[in-house]
Amino acid sequence: MHRVYDFVRRHPTGTDTFWGVVLLAVALLELSTVTQYQAGWVGVPLSLGFGAVVALRRRMPEKMLLLTVALGLVQLVAGIQMYPGDLAMLAIIYTVAAHDTPRWARRLALTAGIAAAPVSQLTWPTEELTLGTRIFLVVILIVPFVLAWVLGDSIRTRRAYFAQLEERALQLEKEREAQAKVAVAAERARIARELHDVVAHNVSVMVVQADGAAYVLEAAPDQARKALETISTTGRQALAEMRRLLGVLRTGDGPETGEYVPQPDVQQIEDLVEQVRKAGTTVDFRIEGTPRPLPSGVELTAYRIVQEALTNTRKHGGPQVGASVRLVYFDDGLGLLVEDDGRGSAHELYEDGGADGSGHGLIGMRERVGMVGGTLDAGPRPGGGFRISALLPLKPA
Repeated sequence: MHRVYDFVRRHPTGTDTFWGVVLLAVALLELSTVTQYQAGWVGVPLSLGFGAVVALRRRMPEKMLLLTVALGLVQLVAGIQMYPGDLAMLAIIYTVAAHDTPRWARRLALTAGIAAAPVSQLTWPTEELTLGTRIFLVVILIVPFVLAWVLGDSIRTRRAYFAQLEERALQLEKEREAQAKVAVAAERARIARELHDVVAHNVSVMVVQADGAAYVLEAAPDQARKALETISTTGRQALAEMRRLLGVLRTGDGPETGEYVPQPDVQQIEDLVEQVRKAGTTVDFRIEGTPRPLPSGVELTAYRIVQEALTNTRKHGGPQVGASVRLVYFDDGLGLLVEDDGRGSAHELYEDGGADGSGHGLIGMRERVGMVGGTLDAGPRPGGGFRISALLPLKPA
């Protein structure tokens, strides 16, 4: 049974043609055996026309509707009473209502179906019936045409509804894909910022320590040894953080992707400052207010801002530069102030968001602060040096 239904779905015109031939045969047989029709030669082309209507109803519904109306008028003029060929009217009314046809075609189909029974009774009245019985008979004859139209219109509405659901589902799928692409791009940008901060800071420390070790290698071997130990420690820290960041990109390789260190927080800023001090930069570090746990996004942002600021101090501050770092705990947020007394960065490094020569230092700071709803101010100090001030609220804007 399923195969038959599948065949009918895949060959609609062939199925309609089969039923059109069946209707033609039944109509011609009825005309030839029942003498009351008195069809004459008109009965054959009339039956052929109704058979063609059934065969082509789905391919040309509007044209077949007009052909049906014309055949009905010919039937009235020829004086042929209702016979099996008129079943084509039901088929075309249903088809026009079920398909996405123009509104005039659906209205014409309904109007013609409703008018067929009254016109038939007026043309060929049944004299032995009373007026009330005739009216009841007309109503009964109208019902099949109306039901055919209503059934077809319901199916058309249902198809349109399912088509709308499919379109909506497709649109939602496209939106999900777009959101996924945006999320991937944002994650890649975040990883790029993280890598920039990690590499820029740690490599800067390693370069300074390497230069110092080379300078005092023969004169002060103990200091050279300490510098090399700092380089080794800094390198390991850099590798650990890079492994953690790159591990995000390796989630598809399975769970065995290695151990990743946790993200830095505010408590590790003191270790960061101590690392910079060992690299030869004087840093004054102070905490004001009562320290307390903060959201992880705020803590990571604070750590990266201080890290980037101290990195820029070593890059652009010149020799014998000193810096100060202030962490201020407010009731509704965390304040950061990083200043140095060096030469300061070039004007283009902080103008319009800034760049750090390779491109993303202060821009990355502003993006990080913006993600947590904070504010950032960066620029030269009136008395010389550079100043970075940030306010990170506890609740994102």
